[in-house]
Amino acid sequence: MSGCSVKISTKTSTKSDTTKETVAKKAEHVDYNDQKDWEFSSGKMQSPINIPTSEVKKLTDDSGNMTLHYDTKVSKVENNGHSIQVADGGQAEIDGRHFTLTQFHFHAASEHTIDGKHYPMEAHFVNTAQDGRIAVIAVFFEEGAENKGFQEVLEDVSRDQTNDITDLMNMIPTNKSYYHYLGSLTTPPLNENVEWYVMKNPVEVSATQIASFKKLYAHNNRKIQPLNERAILEHDE
Repeated sequence: MSGCSVKISTKTSTKSDTTKETVAKKAEHVDYNDQKDWEFSSGKMQSPINIPTSEVKKLTDDSGNMTLHYDTKVSKVENNGHSIQVADGGQAEIDGRHFTLTQFHFHAASEHTIDGKHYPMEAHFVNTAQDGRIAVIAVFFEEGAENKGFQEVLEDVSRDQTNDITDLMNMIPTNKSYYHYLGSLTTPPLNENVEWYVMKNPVEVSATQIASFKKLYAHNNRKIQPLNERAILEHDE
């Protein structure tokens, strides 16, 4: 694979021309059943992708560490017409670089796949840097025990309220091993130069919680896009 590097901060980071305002902007209606007609602004670095685990390149030094300090107090929880989206703040440090959380939202089924396998859901935590770079942390949801943080989100939406998400970190795995590649936003205008960090370890949500989300959005995931010779790096915590 081309473009491989062990230092994410010097080789895999590309300044995005997409501003924080573009990320935070409420998107127009997105028709997931007619994706061929989506507005398409870029070319060969689109997301989501399938991650073939036998082809990833391991980071061989101590680069790539991730620390997250997200706020439990949120500013808005809404059903925005294509997902449940939570406006939030807090800080992310990835390989020594600093980002601010803008919002997080959810997709069913998962947008990324691992060796061709979809998970029931996927959460995206969208982070931005002062220079406009975007880093999205993706977390797979698998069926299991009830997730307190996700339940708080569902309750806020059902009650049209904006209460604190006190168990927010329950929606992020404790072990922050991940796959990393350069891609795009997954809704129009599909801007590229987005840094993706796809968590290797899923978190559990209950079957009831999955069903509750799917009553609103049974299918809001973009189709898998070609890898086009991009490098996928693997960081193990």
